[in-house]
Amino acid sequence: MKKIILIGRAECGKTTLTQALRGHKLQYHKTQAVNRHDVVIDTPGEYAENRELARALILYSYEADVIALMLSSTEDYSLFSPNIAAGATRPVIGIVTQIDRKNARPDRAESWLHLAGCKTVFRVSAFTGEGIEEVLEYLDAGQADCCNV
Repeated sequence: MKKIILIGRAECGKTTLTQALRGHKLQYHKTQAVNRHDVVIDTPGEYAENRELARALILYSYEADVIALMLSSTEDYSLFSPNIAAGATRPVIGIVTQIDRKNARPDRAESWLHLAGCKTVFRVSAFTGEGIEEVLEYLDAGQADCCNV
């Protein structure tokens, strides 16, 4: 299975998705440091939100086979610059989280991820399990072998 790094702002669901992908019970806790698991690298949201800390994400991405840019479907804006995925040396996918929320707008979040350069975008809810199997299948299959560029 391919190793994935999850990148997104605080509270977008990176740690919850990590737990769901690993088949663990969902428990909220604030990620304070980069956590490397068997197939998931979970990063603190502050790394994506702060230009100086973002440099660490570049280094950690070299440990992964796939980079996932994550946006909550409840976001009012995107942190990711247009076509930012073009600079990656790994495949970059998008993951729209929290699609089960009452105020969810997954179409908007997905369009922002496409604008960032993600050709493949998954919609997931760690709480209902929707979309989790599709992400696992992507990581298990050969689909993640080539870059977006």
